[in-house]
Amino acid sequence: SPCSPSNGSSRTLSAREMYLFDTGGQYLDGTTDITRTVHWGEPTPFQKEAYTRVLMGNIDLSRLVFPSNTAGRTVESFARRALWDVGLNYGHGTGHGIGNFLSVHEWPVGFQSNNVPLQASMFTSIEPGYYRDNEFGIRIEDVALVVEAQTEKPFLTFEVVSLVPYDRNLIELSLLSPEQIRYLNSYYEKIRAHVGPELRRQRLEEAYRWLQESTKP
Repeated sequence: SPCSPSNGSSRTLSAREMYLFDTGGQYLDGTTDITRTVHWGEPTPFQKEAYTRVLMGNIDLSRLVFPSNTAGRTVESFARRALWDVGLNYGHGTGHGIGNFLSVHEWPVGFQSNNVPLQASMFTSIEPGYYRDNEFGIRIEDVALVVEAQTEKPFLTFEVVSLVPYDRNLIELSLLSPEQIRYLNSYYEKIRAHVGPELRRQRLEEAYRWLQESTKP
């Protein structure tokens, strides 16, 4: 298939470029679909800004509080706004429903015009991106659960259930608002609390050290 690696199409990864990996699996207790983008060397200022603006969109949609039965398309632009601010955009959907032992891209949940209104207990991906042809691609994808917000009237928000740090090497902190930084810090605390003990239980000390380093406030 065109998606299978071959000696003809494969190439060596380099620390001088960005690497986008979209991964996941289907397990007895749920389906994962997660994308992270990393750079192991020195990213350019534009790469850092583009990555950070994608991350800002991911955070802004993830922490949004909105009325029950709101259509996904109504809130979709929150994931694009930080990119739109500087004339950037991406050409794919902002997220899709996640099926358990069904299709990973599970109809009819999502953020497009023909998706159903969002309700508590739905799982959706949140995945803004940015792509520059023949240069690099960025996508940051998390799975989020629609939950009731702590508001007087019954509003909704998202609870991100993907627990993988973002690449600190690509974050331009000066672009982030205090609210976005607070969100990141609480997300990192959650990752430490849930994933850290499991890595220790499995005696994965190198992975545990990486996690601690990657989730510093």
